[in-house]
Amino acid sequence: MSNSRMNGVEKLSSISTRRVANPGKATLLALGKAFPSQVVPQENLVEGFLRDTKCEDAFIKEKLEHLCKTTTVKTRYTVLSREILDKYPELTTEGSPTIKQRLEIANEAVVEMALEASLGCIKEWGRPVEDITHIVYVSSSEIRLPGGDLYLSAKLGLRNDVNRVMLYFLGCYGGVTGLRVAKDIAENNPGSRVLLTTSETTILGFRPPNKARPYDLVGAALFGDGAAAVIIGADPRECEAPFMELHYAVQQFLPGTQNVIDGRLTEEGINFKLGRDLPQKIEENIEEFCKKLMGKAGGDESMEFNDMFWAVHPGGPAILNRLETKLKLEKEKLESSRRALVDYGNVSSNTILYVMEYMREELKKKGDEAQEWGLGLAFGPGITFEGLLIRSLTSP
Repeated sequence: MSNSRMNGVEKLSSISTRRVANPGKATLLALGKAFPSQVVPQENLVEGFLRDTKCEDAFIKEKLEHLCKTTTVKTRYTVLSREILDKYPELTTEGSPTIKQRLEIANEAVVEMALEASLGCIKEWGRPVEDITHIVYVSSSEIRLPGGDLYLSAKLGLRNDVNRVMLYFLGCYGGVTGLRVAKDIAENNPGSRVLLTTSETTILGFRPPNKARPYDLVGAALFGDGAAAVIIGADPRECEAPFMELHYAVQQFLPGTQNVIDGRLTEEGINFKLGRDLPQKIEENIEEFCKKLMGKAGGDESMEFNDMFWAVHPGGPAILNRLETKLKLEKEKLESSRRALVDYGNVSSNTILYVMEYMREELKKKGDEAQEWGLGLAFGPGITFEGLLIRSLTSP
């Protein structure tokens, strides 16, 4: 992993004043992120992907070129490299049983990325690593016992009585689930400090293109690798710098939609199928879900969607476009989400934390014009909705 790709490690000392966090409410105290050193500019993806998979099909090339343009992604990072493909050439062979090889790569890579993101986060936080009481570890990219939560705890030098929670195979909503679980831990264990880490790689889903599996091309054009970490705790100390309060959290699933996002583990890795009606299903149910969250914002019944800031997991541009249209959001409201999609692609559970980092920057820049209340949203298999009512503690 490249240290040059670590972000979020500098104290935001320029924030001279902050709103006061509500007593007992969980707050975000620091944030970090990390990426593998392999950078993939979107304009180079088609040529590299077809070369690596030895594909000469003109239809597939045309389809992938179209998808690369419509995703709006410009840069991604990936664990997969020429060296890995030279070592494991069977990864590009259709029908080859390669789950063992994929896990050899993924298990190590996700922990290394989580380690780098966590170290950056802890540096920004400024307190000793021994003060971390709980760890919540989120990944849909590794499978083993013990899990990555234990390996990460050991590499970080956490106390051996740190309380660990591992959340596996939640997909794109996993980051918000992790925030919800960490919020509950922080608010029910006075004085606790929770390290939430998310780490993902596309190694398990990488496959040679096949006309019978158009979903694979969507993945090739949209998804990337990386990790993120946040420290969460209630009743922050003077030495800490809370920037968001996790005021309220809710999860719900849409009955009868469990097959819209379908992932199966096979001898070849993970096979995904995405229903074309996913954006529509989200659009049909998003307004009621958001109003449920907004109802907890200090009893202000006059608050409207454009009175809030928005941190939405960018599953793809179609989802963001439909949400924007349905809720009649101003163009700037989803800017942090679109920016994360452009810069990193869809990095599954991590992406919401990249969006929240961009939102932290935007709220600081807006000063007096920044909204106090916002929503954090993510969607994934189920179809599952995860939502957070967030209160910005940054003020001019």
